[in-house]
Amino acid sequence: MSNLSRDILLTALILVGITGFISGEFIISSAIFALAVIGSNIKTNNLHKKVGQLTWV
Repeated sequence: MSNLSRDILLTALILVGITGFISGEFIISSAIFALAVIGSNIKTNNLHKKVGQLTWV
């Protein structure tokens, strides 16, 4: 997946999470925010591994 498509997917997840939070669906929005965080962390860890830098777990 390219960087642009990942960024679009993460932005969409965040917007859906905010919409769910505003509408009162707290459990669903929390799960969507968790998916966005996991996706963001996977993205940043892959960038560090390409460069060859050490990452903290």
